[in-house]
Amino acid sequence: MNAAAVSIGRDVTSSALPGLTALNVNKRFGELMALEDVSFELKPGTFHALLGENGAGKSTLVKCIMGFYQADSGKVHVGETMLEGHSPRDAQRHGIGMVYQHFTLVENMTVAENLVLSRADIPKVVNWKEETRSIEAFMETMPFRVAPHRPVRQLAAGEKQKLEILKQLYLGSRVVILDEPTSVLTPDEANEVLGMLKQMAHEGRVSVAMITHKFREVMDFADEVTVLRKGRFAGGGKTSELSKQEMAEMMVGAEPPSANLARTSERKDDVVLELENLTADDDLGLPIVCGIDLKVRAGEIVGIAGVSGNGQDQLVEVLAGQRPASGGRIAVSGKAYTATRQELRSHGVRLLPEAPLKNACVHNMTVAENIGFRTFDISPFTWGKWFVRRSQLRSTAQKAITEYRIKTPGTDAPIGDLSGGNVQRAVLARELDGQVALLIVANPCFGLDFAAVSEIRSRIMAARNSGAAVLLVSADLEEIFALSDRILVMSEGRLTFETDAENADLQEIGHHMAGHDAH
Repeated sequence: MNAAAVSIGRDVTSSALPGLTALNVNKRFGELMALEDVSFELKPGTFHALLGENGAGKSTLVKCIMGFYQADSGKVHVGETMLEGHSPRDAQRHGIGMVYQHFTLVENMTVAENLVLSRADIPKVVNWKEETRSIEAFMETMPFRVAPHRPVRQLAAGEKQKLEILKQLYLGSRVVILDEPTSVLTPDEANEVLGMLKQMAHEGRVSVAMITHKFREVMDFADEVTVLRKGRFAGGGKTSELSKQEMAEMMVGAEPPSANLARTSERKDDVVLELENLTADDDLGLPIVCGIDLKVRAGEIVGIAGVSGNGQDQLVEVLAGQRPASGGRIAVSGKAYTATRQELRSHGVRLLPEAPLKNACVHNMTVAENIGFRTFDISPFTWGKWFVRRSQLRSTAQKAITEYRIKTPGTDAPIGDLSGGNVQRAVLARELDGQVALLIVANPCFGLDFAAVSEIRSRIMAARNSGAAVLLVSADLEEIFALSDRILVMSEGRLTFETDAENADLQEIGHHMAGHDAH
């Protein structure tokens, strides 16, 4: 087997590369139509980008191609071979490999051990000396290499990403699909890895498809692009013939959606949230929030639009106390704010984060306990400052279940057993209880059905109409237009554009989302 492992790298250019085609793919999850009649073609020896916002259907399409999901209808071809009812292992046998957003390596094993153990036919007794020689010979055929003897835990993120790609080539993949491959890389590492892959594609070694939401990567490295929007094909073509603005319009549409939720009060002059020159770093220690100045007033919703990955998530994390600010100042109602539990309570700050079951709940604790997280340690929920009055928690939770129409077997059911919309309702019930001065909301309706979306948005608007200041961060422009009084665009960690919602121009917003200067 070790000789075959060597030949994998040597034979990459010895025969014509296959193309990859998905035709008229449809995929439904319950009431959600995730893909509707989507087609995609990766030509042999090219680097193709699959572009779209969160929830556009990119990952669902790739998972149908890889066999993780079975499409409801449609066809997938590798060269002249049609894959039908296939599994990820079948996809691998036909030369399709996947490099995931998060590393799949075993940290305490060496590079060689990771490569050998990724094979489907591992020998019962492994001759590691011979295998290492074979891997070294394989590395000699690659434009980049990682020393076989090094433990993975000692590799930098860029080296790990290279190893993930090398693993697919070592397994014989002729078509490599990358899922947001640069999310854990520095800009220099990203340029190096993508540049090498583009070179390999143009040399006829491999065909590359890349899921991304970064216009720069599409323009700098992709030969062609396919854009998805809300589960449908929205456009595409050769990148040399498309501008960023044209691709942005494909992503967001040409006509602004209507704002149809009732606004029953006027905005006030009282500044509730004020950010001055706020900065923060990402998980690699690189600047990701870069000098944000922002004011949100009582009785208004300020919507921050932007392509995912431009610092919005980290901004919300800073405001929620999940990420430290590296500089600048935050004030709520004129008072310093560092997102401590006491400040959240005294300043009237409430949070509805993205993916609430993950970020705002403990999934194996009860509905009553999760709804009571804000108040369990104060009267009337405590007894003698040490014991929780569970009957009081259940009583309060039952009122919330009735008012917010939360579908649950009861107050003692684990919240993780509820549907996504009902988890979101439960978190809203907790966060909107009492006097709310500031509500910070991130992608509140992602993945929810129509009824849940309508309910959640109505509750957010009601908070605004009651005088709360609302900061809405969303990758869904329809949601931004439906809810916001003012719209800002965040690009590369900065706020680059601002407009009143009633005067907003969708094409101009798309222009700034694509990374153009505000001037």
